Amino acid sequence: MPFAQVRGIKINYQVIGDRGPWAALITGGRRGHDEFVPLAQMLANGGYRVVLHDRRNTGASDVLIEGDVAEEILWLDDLHELLKQLGAVPTIIGGSSAGARTAMRYYNRFPSETRALLLMRVTGGAFAANRLPEMYYGAFIKAAQDGGMAGVCATEQYQERIAANPQTKDRLMAMDPKKYIAVMSNWRDQFIESTKTEVFGMTNADLAAIKVPTVVIPGNDQTHASANGRLAASKIPGAVLHQLPIVDQEVPLINYAEWAPYEQEIAQAFLDLMRKADAQRPRSGQAAAS
Repeated sequence: MPFAQVRGIKINYQVIGDRGPWAALITGGRRGHDEFVPLAQMLANGGYRVVLHDRRNTGASDVLIEGDVAEEILWLDDLHELLKQLGAVPTIIGGSSAGARTAMRYYNRFPSETRALLLMRVTGGAFAANRLPEMYYGAFIKAAQDGGMAGVCATEQYQERIAANPQTKDRLMAMDPKKYIAVMSNWRDQFIESTKTEVFGMTNADLAAIKVPTVVIPGNDQTHASANGRLAASKIPGAVLHQLPIVDQEVPLINYAEWAPYEQEIAQAFLDLMRKADAQRPRSGQAAAS
């Protein structure tokens, strides 16, 4: 798969489909983009070109622990630059969990370049607010405090990153543990701030300001309770709420892979929304006349 040089780092990406309007799908957590390949192929079969990528610090993309702004803001700025390089702007933006947060925040930052939003497994609530800061940041801050950068590299998550991109170990081991802890602590604190809204990362005013066609598919675990998705859909003007034939389960996380039996339905819900966005898109003649 190709790499793009984006804002000082290498981003691993893949384009599925060779014709039609552009879309981008963003995975959740710190997982690579591979899990969305089957869904992207279904959208490509429906006439779209779909950009998948590993966000910085995930998958085979470079790990770079630096920056004053929140890590999720770095992600959406990286995606914007990647899409510009590909000539894929304006774009339909979608994602699951952290990817859904990134998609919504992408709209906030680049509203004129976002054609629609495809949101799955929206995050919110006290359970996620307590769980995610430790999972994303706290555990690795402690690893650095206890064992320096060797301790960080020994964690399961970073072992996966090193296996996917061997240069990651050299970059991490060259870091001062104090700097690593400072950056991760800042990112953790900013992430905690983002959990103080009902829909993580989005105020009610942010949600009300979304003016593009949007579909929301709620999750069904304690981190992505269905209530979170229903709430987001109720606050985004004109949003379509698509409920899969699933029920909430009292488990911290259901892996996206377990949604495989519903991917055809997910793809159809997305395609319906994407075609609605296409129908609303001004034709070139109309754009010239306006």
